[in-house]
Amino acid sequence: MTTVGTANTASEMVRSATTTALRVASRNLELYDTGNVAGVDEVFAPDLIDHNAGAGAGSAIDGMRALVTAVRDGFTDTRHRILFQQELSDGWVVLHWQMTGTHTGEAFGFAASGNPVAINGTDIVRVVDGKITEIYHVEELLKLTQQIGTGAQPA
Repeated sequence: MTTVGTANTASEMVRSATTTALRVASRNLELYDTGNVAGVDEVFAPDLIDHNAGAGAGSAIDGMRALVTAVRDGFTDTRHRILFQQELSDGWVVLHWQMTGTHTGEAFGFAASGNPVAINGTDIVRVVDGKITEIYHVEELLKLTQQIGTGAQPA
C-alpha cells in the first residue's frame, strides 16, 4: 500500500506517482484541470461503473465526459490539489482532493457568476489494466452552489 499526504496538484501527482493505480487515479482529476474531454477514454474503461452517476447520461463513461465538459465550460483556472491519497489492495485508490477555480461560464444549470470557488471531494476508484473500471465520488455540491452565489440564476 502506498500512502501520500500532500497538497500537490493532480498534474504533479501524475508525474511523481510510484504506481500505475496512483498515476491513473490522479490523471482522473487532471482531466478537469486541463479540460481534456478526449482523455476520458484514456483514463476510464468503456464499461466503467459509476456508483454515483448523474441523471441522464447514456452510460457511466458518457457521464464522466459530461462532468469534465461541465467543469471545463463553467470554470477557469481550475486546479485540483490532492490532500490525501492511498492505494489499497486490488487496484483501489482513495483520493481526497480540493478543487479551486472561478465560475466564468454556465455550469450545472447556473449562468456564470464570476465568483471564486473552492470545494473538497473524495473519489474511490478501482484501476484495472491501467484504466478506472469503478468509481465512487462525493463532491461538496451544496457548497459549490452557495459559492456560485444567490445572484446566479439557472441558465
